[in-house]
Amino acid sequence: MDCPAKGQDFQAGCQRKRGILPRRTFVNNCNFATVRCRSGGLVCYRLLLQEIFVKIAIFGGTGFVGGYLVDALLSAGHEPVLLVRAGSEHKVRQSQLVKIVSGDLANLRAVEAAVDGVDAVIYNIGILREQPRKGITFERLQYRGAVRVIEAARRAGVSRLLLMSANGVRVPGTPYQETKYRAEEFARHSGMDVTIFRPSVIFGDPRGTYEFASQLHQEMVSPPLPGVGFQNGWSNESGEIRMSPVHVEDVAKAFVDALGNSETIGKTYLLGGPESLSWNDMIRRVAAATGRRKTIVPMPIGVMRIGATMLDWLPFFPVTRDQLTMLSEGNEVETDDVRNLTGREPTPFAADTLDYLNG
Repeated sequence: MDCPAKGQDFQAGCQRKRGILPRRTFVNNCNFATVRCRSGGLVCYRLLLQEIFVKIAIFGGTGFVGGYLVDALLSAGHEPVLLVRAGSEHKVRQSQLVKIVSGDLANLRAVEAAVDGVDAVIYNIGILREQPRKGITFERLQYRGAVRVIEAARRAGVSRLLLMSANGVRVPGTPYQETKYRAEEFARHSGMDVTIFRPSVIFGDPRGTYEFASQLHQEMVSPPLPGVGFQNGWSNESGEIRMSPVHVEDVAKAFVDALGNSETIGKTYLLGGPESLSWNDMIRRVAAATGRRKTIVPMPIGVMRIGATMLDWLPFFPVTRDQLTMLSEGNEVETDDVRNLTGREPTPFAADTLDYLNG
């Protein structure tokens, strides 16, 4: 096979879309992969079946999942662009390889700067608890923030959008569920090439942040008291709360692998681990990972909800009424979406994958 010169089309009719080669070599902004010639060790190019993106704007790139998204994007040869609040620059993973735009969602100019010249946008902003006095609300961050970013991306000519949602979102629902669902609907009708992800609870090494298994360990396993076995009603069997914990690296890989796969456009993926586990199962596995045995006392969510009704306005109260409502619904995922997107088996919620809890 004859090798074309760098910058020369390998295949006539190649669509003029921005692409990138290993070692950052551009070939007429087309999508090419590198292959070795038989003679001379020269580099040839051939058209890829998947579109390759280069610069990816991430909103929500400094937290738990965001850090893993940055790592996965860099490993795949992409160039992340992050909107970062002033004073949070130290939270950026591999910051020397990342473009940082200083600002927040309230700063339209900063949002526009973050999407300027990028090839795709990832919106990964979500909160578990509101702090209205600080302007941290579901409406502002999970819905209006998404709308602002999507509109800015459209004005900038960006066509690709990946949206982080959550399993079980709906209208009517809790404010968390409703704002996530409304953001989904806005994205679906935005005219962009949208892929939506609805993960179950996400676990993995928090690397200085906070995540599901660490919270279970801190609040249910470490204290010298029996663990609380949340359930619906008093029956252990009929009242089981079940979830499908999914590893953060599987989530990040699903995002990156979907990015250039046109077959994912317009689809919603449910991301879960290989097992459906009860609340008590998860406590036991976290305990086993840290060399402990834990007694678990059943606690009907209805009883806990009484206390939350009176006290969830206090910032130190561990759960809110809405969180208990969502907990009672479970967070189970019964799909092969992780395997289908990533081409690998999802990571189990087990002692060896929870070893970071011993750090």
